[in-house]
Amino acid sequence: MILNPRMVGSGETTLVLSHGYGGSQAIWDKMLPHLSRRNKVFLFDWDFTGSIAADEAEEGEHGRYTFSRFADELVALMDEMKLRNVVYIGHSMAGMVGCIASIKRPELFSQLVLIGASPRYMNSADYEGGFEASDIEAMLDRISSDFRGWAEGFVPLAVGSADPWAVERLARSFFAMDPRVAYALARMIFLDDQRHVLGHVTVPCTLVHVSRDFAAPPCVGWYMQARMQAARCAAVAMKTIDSVGHFPQLVAPDALLEILNLVLGSHRNGEKVGPADAEVNSGDIGMAPQSKLLV
Repeated sequence: MILNPRMVGSGETTLVLSHGYGGSQAIWDKMLPHLSRRNKVFLFDWDFTGSIAADEAEEGEHGRYTFSRFADELVALMDEMKLRNVVYIGHSMAGMVGCIASIKRPELFSQLVLIGASPRYMNSADYEGGFEASDIEAMLDRISSDFRGWAEGFVPLAVGSADPWAVERLARSFFAMDPRVAYALARMIFLDDQRHVLGHVTVPCTLVHVSRDFAAPPCVGWYMQARMQAARCAAVAMKTIDSVGHFPQLVAPDALLEILNLVLGSHRNGEKVGPADAEVNSGDIGMAPQSKLLV
């Protein structure tokens, strides 16, 4: 179920902005005025944003949330809104949702921009996702027993900045989630393995990672790029923002907009993907290094 859909701006190119876990469409607020000047921008909230009916969040019904289910809902929404040939900008979990949707219906997408996406968060012998299995289990236990307490520590860490506006904006949507929904969705995200999806993506793709993102470090982006290029998606670029945290929309919007401007410029010129791999500096925004404080 999709909530609060809206279209703003005007132009020949349509952008679809899709938020991730704990977020809402409000995370794009700093970027929306710029993006809507020359583009149509479509925004929405996933159904885990805010409280939902108790009978939809029964404890133990973890199967309700799957990446494929979210992809189906995205496709259904785009069909309903008659959206075609869009530039899909997906953050965090919404990145893999966009990949799966593009495999199901490639004609709906002209380009994917995946911000802080990850196909697998758990480390293994052949893969570095950022977290040990014990870290993830401890985090899930904390979410299950004390979601509010966990979120109070996690939100500033995820933002990566002392900017009170950014912290407050994310905290508002995090704390609005039903704790049972937050737990079930976290299980889906942190325990799933979507690496097999990468080899089936054919839509041109730009991967954007923050240099000091504890949740989806740049090594994940390099892995995704290699897997996609080795398979069916030859047009895939990797961009790195020199910043901290998992939400560049909130703390490094200018750096992220610089990348999007390049991607959209290439799109308007009929090129398959943006310029070559590069690092974009977010400037001095007063950030400090962070640790993996998840539990």
